[in-house]
Amino acid sequence: MMSAYLATIPSPDRGVWHLGPIPLRAYALCIIAGIIVAIWWGERRWAARGGTKGTVIDVAVFAVPFGLVGGRLYHVITDPELYFTEGKNPWNAFAIWDGGLGIWGAIALGAVGALIACRRKGIPLPAMADAIAPGIVVAQAIGRIGNYFNQELYGAHTDLPWGLEVYQRFNPEDPDNLLNGVATGHIPLPESPVHPTFLYELIWNLLVALLVVWADRKFKLGHGRAFALYVAGYTVGRGWIEMMRTDTANHILGLRVNVWTSILLFVAAVVYFVLAGKRGPRELPETLVSKDAPGPDETPVTAEEEPEHAKVAADAPEKPASEDAPAEEPKKTGDS
Repeated sequence: MMSAYLATIPSPDRGVWHLGPIPLRAYALCIIAGIIVAIWWGERRWAARGGTKGTVIDVAVFAVPFGLVGGRLYHVITDPELYFTEGKNPWNAFAIWDGGLGIWGAIALGAVGALIACRRKGIPLPAMADAIAPGIVVAQAIGRIGNYFNQELYGAHTDLPWGLEVYQRFNPEDPDNLLNGVATGHIPLPESPVHPTFLYELIWNLLVALLVVWADRKFKLGHGRAFALYVAGYTVGRGWIEMMRTDTANHILGLRVNVWTSILLFVAAVVYFVLAGKRGPRELPETLVSKDAPGPDETPVTAEEEPEHAKVAADAPEKPASEDAPAEEPKKTGDS
């Protein structure tokens, strides 16, 4: 029994801790951490291409709220029975902290927010999408750690060494809300151990990020092609991993909704990748400069940036006027 336990991955006892009256949710913390990583990495990539520093943060002010709303809408629309059937509380559709974000809704509506910000700054959206593409997929990988703490999005029973142990959780205050419960006694669920499909997707996402970075450096992708490569790569993995999951989902023609979404988006991403390649080389650095960026005359020069010859001239002692001025010619008088 001990050897069998050591050959599996244990689940956390809970996904929520309380700091007094304040709940600390692992899922929310992972989402926040992913957003921070995506913005940080996007800023570095944008500046490396010649873009104005701070632009990605400004774009994120629009894109992140739009993306969170879009992700939640996609989840609620594709799984309405979780909120709007008999015995369910429809107000839980707004409980984003309990998990439930659809990546495609987040990307779609997040792109709308990014488009608004890019137009305000006068920069091309496709170039911005290329800069943030690897950061987005890494953020998705970090978000999957939140699924681990929530003990959700796993597959069927498995005897593989990396099988995931899933435990019964109890919530005396709200027996129907086991997501916020605690596993006491490590009582395994009947299907335990299971395929950790969230872990499979986490690893796949990191591989996609490496692929995008490698291809971007080697081929100087532009006009949204790096973003298209991210979408195509991600959907390939998401398609087969989605079919391994056992959580409740709506089906169309025998396939889960997200499988169909992955197929359609893969085709669209490949078509866009090919067509965008005909637009020529990637965007020039000067096209990535925000229209509200300070001009050369507006940028203050610090002591460190002051040219050396200017420092020498400023430090040189002033010469008396008599040393440099030419001798004054004697005035002529009327007697000469």
